[in-house]
Amino acid sequence: MWFKNLSIYRLPTFQMSAADLEAALQKHAFAPCSSLDFEGNGFAAPRDGSGLVHEVGCNLLIALQTEKKLLPQSVIRDATKARAADIEEQQGFKPGRKQMREIKEQLIEELLPKAFSVNTLTRAWIDTNNGWLVIDAASSAKKDTLMGALFKAIDSLSAHQLFVNLSPVAAMTEWLATDNAPAGFTVDDDTTLESMGESRATIRIAKQMPDPDDVAKHIASGKRCTRLAMTWNDRVSLVLTDSLTIKRVSPLDVIKESADASIQDAGERFDADFALMAGELAGMLADLVQALGGERPAAEAGDLVERAAADNVGDGAEDPLVDQAVEVVLANKRASISLVQRHLRIGYNRAARLLGHMETTGVVSPMDKDGNRSVRPRAPA
Repeated sequence: MWFKNLSIYRLPTFQMSAADLEAALQKHAFAPCSSLDFEGNGFAAPRDGSGLVHEVGCNLLIALQTEKKLLPQSVIRDATKARAADIEEQQGFKPGRKQMREIKEQLIEELLPKAFSVNTLTRAWIDTNNGWLVIDAASSAKKDTLMGALFKAIDSLSAHQLFVNLSPVAAMTEWLATDNAPAGFTVDDDTTLESMGESRATIRIAKQMPDPDDVAKHIASGKRCTRLAMTWNDRVSLVLTDSLTIKRVSPLDVIKESADASIQDAGERFDADFALMAGELAGMLADLVQALGGERPAAEAGDLVERAAADNVGDGAEDPLVDQAVEVVLANKRASISLVQRHLRIGYNRAARLLGHMETTGVVSPMDKDGNRSVRPRAPA
């Protein structure tokens, strides 16, 4: 049982017991969608037969279950056209916009109960000893959904993304330029170099080790490393990204061989694998933070301070960072809470309020059924 992706958060003051956390999550436990809902989510057992919180030593495992109804837009569109054609034949003229909207809404109500459901489970690991919260997800939509559910379940939760003194892009570029990986790590055969200019020209070097001379030429032309495959202590392979999200995490043979093959019970095997993963990843994260110049204190980054102060900001429109948040979203042509958090170094709730204000003012669209938003182009001055 290994996480494939690591989205890393800090829990600086987490002191809840497994029982207290279980009680908090139970109020937001998963329930199947009603016949008229496109999507729903809630906390579910992370392991068969466990409660909502599975405890192994100082490690807690939780999971958010999401149910989505599969009702393709093409099906709705075709059914609406067919229904409109029948109505046109009956009434002798084409339905107007209002009537077409009513036809579509009626069809969705009729089709939703018949739609197939897809359920996904997103797990998160809480290391109470080291203060880590790690989500097994790489997409902004998944981790934002899980963090939003956690904040809803635990009013007093203090959590923020991991801040380090060296940006991953600068550090990875230096490691390649000097052909010198940090202590405990080796560079593997998958590298992405990207131009920081408007062209966003990208070079990917896959299935071969990056040549130092070629890399030097790309760096001299203005490209920077945004994705780098690495191995930690010959035990775990991973891909570090520019957003400090870790992808393609995989235990290597030395770990697999050390697993106790005598354990036959499925529950015991799960617990043993979870404990092994937690121990290895805790060590790997500690070395990675050191390689990135050490952890930047949350108070210095302004995150915990602003979380307390942001409670007094009732609306995103009143937030002094609203203009900067809009610029971040427009510049990246992407709208997500984690994006705003990372660039402005603020907490989840404040970033969510800023994004809500952008939705109100038309900068971004409302969230679609997949949890994504689109950025609307700025009108010419």
